[in-house]
Amino acid sequence: MTNNNMIVVTGAAGFIGSCLVRKLNQAGYHDIVVVDAFNNPIKNKNLVGKIYSHQVDRFAFFQWADNHKDDIQFIFHLGARTDTLETSETVFEELNLNYSKKIWKLCSEVKIPLVYASSAATYGDGKFGYVEDSDITQKLVPLNQYAKFKHQFDLWALNQISKPPVWTGLKFFNVFGPNEYHKDNMASMVYQTYLHIKKSGTAKLFKSYVDMYDNGGQTRDFIYVKDVVDLCFRLLNSRKSHFLLNVGSGKEQNFNYLVKCVFRALGKPENIEYIDMPLAIRDKYQYSTKANLGKLNGQFSIVTQNLDVAIKDYVSSYLEPARYY
Repeated sequence: MTNNNMIVVTGAAGFIGSCLVRKLNQAGYHDIVVVDAFNNPIKNKNLVGKIYSHQVDRFAFFQWADNHKDDIQFIFHLGARTDTLETSETVFEELNLNYSKKIWKLCSEVKIPLVYASSAATYGDGKFGYVEDSDITQKLVPLNQYAKFKHQFDLWALNQISKPPVWTGLKFFNVFGPNEYHKDNMASMVYQTYLHIKKSGTAKLFKSYVDMYDNGGQTRDFIYVKDVVDLCFRLLNSRKSHFLLNVGSGKEQNFNYLVKCVFRALGKPENIEYIDMPLAIRDKYQYSTKANLGKLNGQFSIVTQNLDVAIKDYVSSYLEPARYY
C-alpha cells in the first residue's frame, strides 16, 4: 500500500538519511523529497534503487519549499557537515546552525512536524552525564567545532517561543552500518576496522593516554543504523514532541571488543595494532560514552541489536558483497 504524504529528508544521500529513505520505502512511502548537495558520486550511490518523488539541491530547498508548503507533511532534517576535524566556524555556522534555523522556522510557520539530527558529541567530556535534561544541556561544553554548533542549535531550539507543532532532536551516539562507504575518516570504527583487516590482516586502535583505560579500552555506545531508522519511523507515526532524545544502545562497549567482533565476522584471527593518537585530538577525545535511555525507553521501549549480531549482519550482508541498504 502506498502512502501519499510528502516527507522531506535532508541529508538524504548520506549515511543515515539514505537508510531512512529505504525504511520509508519499505513502509510504502514513495512521495519523498530527497535534499542534499548531490556532488559526491560515491555518496549518490546510496540513493540508487530507492523511490522518491523529488530531488532538490540543499541550497535550492527553501525556494522549492515556498511552492510546496501545503504538501509537506513531515521533515527529517539529517543534513549537516559532520567532519569533526573541520575547523572552519563559517562552514559549521552556515550548514549546522543557520540552515537548521531556517528549517525550524519553516516548520514553525507552516506547522510541519520536525525531527532533526543532534549528536552525542554535544555532551563533551561527559562530566555532566549523558541525560537529555534541559538544565544539563545548558551546562555542556562540546570538544570540537562540529559539536559546538550542534549544541548551539539545541540551545536555540529549546529557547524558541515559535515551534513546530511536533519536534524532536535526536542525539545520535556512535551509529554504524551500511551506506557509509563515502565517509572516509568519519566512517564508523566498524567500517574502518573492516578496511584495515581486509588490507593488512590487522586492526588499528588508538593507544590510551588516560591511566584508567587500557590501549583499545576506550568505550563507546554503538548503535546499528537499522535500529536508528526504525526509531525515526516510529517518531513519524507518534506525532508528539519528545524534545531532545538520546539515540544509543545504552551500553558501553570497548574498541577491543568491537574489532574482535569484526575479526569473528570475517572468520580471521585477531591481530590488533595500537597506534599513537594524533596530537590534534588528544585533548578533545572522549574516552567513554553511554546513552542514558530512560527517556527513550519511557516513550518507546526500544530494543537494539547486540553489537556482535549487528556487526555480523553489517559485514556479511553489506560489506562483503558490497551491497547497500
